[in-house]
Amino acid sequence: MSKVLRMIGLFALGALVLAIALWAAVRMNGPAVLDALDRVTGGGRDIERVEKQVIGPDEAQKIAVYRQDGQDRVLPVFLFVHGGAWRDGDPDDYTFVARAMAPEGFVVVLAGYRLGEEGRYPAMLEDTADAIAWTHANIARYGGDPERIFLSGHSAGAYNVVQVALDRRWLDARNVPDSAIAGVVGLSGPYDFFPFDKESTRAAFGSVNAAQDSQPVHHVRADAPPMLLMQGEADTVVRPRNTRALATGLARAGATVETAFYPGWSHNDPLLALASPWRTRRDVTARIVEFASNADQVSVPVQAENP
Repeated sequence: MSKVLRMIGLFALGALVLAIALWAAVRMNGPAVLDALDRVTGGGRDIERVEKQVIGPDEAQKIAVYRQDGQDRVLPVFLFVHGGAWRDGDPDDYTFVARAMAPEGFVVVLAGYRLGEEGRYPAMLEDTADAIAWTHANIARYGGDPERIFLSGHSAGAYNVVQVALDRRWLDARNVPDSAIAGVVGLSGPYDFFPFDKESTRAAFGSVNAAQDSQPVHHVRADAPPMLLMQGEADTVVRPRNTRALATGLARAGATVETAFYPGWSHNDPLLALASPWRTRRDVTARIVEFASNADQVSVPVQAENP
């Protein structure tokens, strides 16, 4: 019995050490750990990287293009922008997004942007718009349809893509037509956070005297691209009222918008749902695919929830 108890104790101790090591790794670079876990538990899913380059003077201004092996038809594009409070993040740590979406029939673009002091407003929007413009100009050579680009992002990245999609000046300046943006998927995004009362928003926006014009809720329009806004109800990093405020504003303007709120989910849970082993247990990927399939066919806006 004592031997069994010792073995149980050693097993429990090993599990505790592993849990502590995993926790420390996640604290250091959560997306990289998630990416590795996805690859180990879900495999490569026959995804190949067909392009990677830096498209600006800063090495953070990088893009990578992924598609599934064997695809011989023109596919819609899923361009994803990472989060990290505008101070952290690297597209190289998000290949699990490509492994989630490329098998669903997309050419996937992972885009980066300047961070920290160099990435203060509006630099993060300029870089996101540059990534979209690069995609529109070049994606056809990789089998993507430049007129069917779906934008997506998590947290700060969701802000970037939503603001660029709503405020016409960023893409107009780069000769990207509104019609090229087939839809936008925001995961846990901040869309209504002025005045800036957090350290991250003060650093990225307050330090350059950005004001209400920097907020997506002030750029709603009837002809905005269709949007799917997804968030956990237990998100304490970006409050769900951000999603509700934007969705309500879009719906009132006459735009097409859908919301998906998940009880008990925290800030990162919608992103986790794109990775193995959670991918098959949660409906986020399926909901995104359904939204993308219907985006060009929706003629009557879906009403958002009341705030």
